[in-house]
Amino acid sequence: MTRLQHYGISCFLRDEYTVTIDPLLSNAIGGIKLAVVTEDVETAQKLLLQFDEEYLRSAECPLCFANDIIIVPQAVAHNYITGLIARFFSGYKTTTRNIYKCQQCGYESNTLPENKSAYN
Repeated sequence: MTRLQHYGISCFLRDEYTVTIDPLLSNAIGGIKLAVVTEDVETAQKLLLQFDEEYLRSAECPLCFANDIIIVPQAVAHNYITGLIARFFSGYKTTTRNIYKCQQCGYESNTLPENKSAYN
């Protein structure tokens, strides 16, 4: 929200206090939501994509030290079952498991590797 506001986007957080005070309600109300003024939605979406790309580029592969990491669906039975459920119950919300993969050496991780040199 702060980064969007820095770019002049009018936005605020909804349900922030409710989730902070009672985290058990988070799933029931859908968590904390970023609300953006209608006129700024398209610009905000582009900026959020740009922020995500910058974040991925900041990660460094621990094996080859490349900054070329992408998010890919993990090839596990859970994802295939999820796909079948989604086909039969089109309104059913499903999620897949993703992994972070280095495009240079093929290193895979469940979490985004940190750029250790950013701390020095």
